[in-house]
Amino acid sequence: MRVIHTVKRPLVLLATIVLAQVLLLAVQIRRGDVRLIRSWAVFVVTPFQRVGVSAIDGIGGAWNSYVSLRSTRKENEQLRKELADLKLRIAQLESRAAEADRLGGLLAFQQAHAEVPMLAARVIGAGASETSRTLYIDRGDKDGVRKNMAVITPDGVVGKVLEAFGKTSLILLITDKESGVGAMLQNSRTHGVVRGTGEPLAEMKYVVNDQEVAFGETILTSGQDQIFPKDLPLGTVASAEKGNPFKVIRVKTAARLDRLEEVLVLLTRQELPQKKEAEATAAKP
Repeated sequence: MRVIHTVKRPLVLLATIVLAQVLLLAVQIRRGDVRLIRSWAVFVVTPFQRVGVSAIDGIGGAWNSYVSLRSTRKENEQLRKELADLKLRIAQLESRAAEADRLGGLLAFQQAHAEVPMLAARVIGAGASETSRTLYIDRGDKDGVRKNMAVITPDGVVGKVLEAFGKTSLILLITDKESGVGAMLQNSRTHGVVRGTGEPLAEMKYVVNDQEVAFGETILTSGQDQIFPKDLPLGTVASAEKGNPFKVIRVKTAARLDRLEEVLVLLTRQELPQKKEAEATAAKP
């Protein structure tokens, strides 16, 4: 072991001396205006510099991408929120515009029949039973509403007041099974009764099988029930076929009972002049 150690020492010393001489020569020798030792140094250091620069650029790029991504995500969230707010605002404006149109229609109808006392009311609820067709309005006996008063819209008959309370009233729709309205066919003036079925379509009863009934024919109130004034629109014929003992006539209601928001309560049984009603209809855009 001592012999090996002794041999290595001269070899290491020799290698050190040779390396020192090479370095001295490199310092002295020039390659153009650049010393050889500097060229070697540049040659050795350059790969490490490239790796370092690439690593720094990569880290910097990743950081910038991360910051940019967070900023973009934040902007997207803000834009989505603003878009949702705008959609809600548009829906509110459309709802208000539709309400203004409906109220304008009610006002025009009232003005066209100014000699007939009527009261505008807002629908505030519907009956809880699935088998009944009723709704509540925000007018009651303190506003002059009484039981069995007719309830209409500019389109046609809605129903009648079933009960009047202090500030609200319960309305029985003409599609309720307990409802019945004196009716007649517009073309032939044939009388019958429109009764509710609990479904969207009502039925006109007591029309003989021999009577000609056209699809789409208008059905009006006859005034014989002592509740609804004569000649108010009830609906149109959806279908008609022979039955036993009377014709089976299905009726599509004139008023859209599934989308009622405002109605008119007739405070009298006085008939609405048809001339003014026609003029009001013609005046609509």
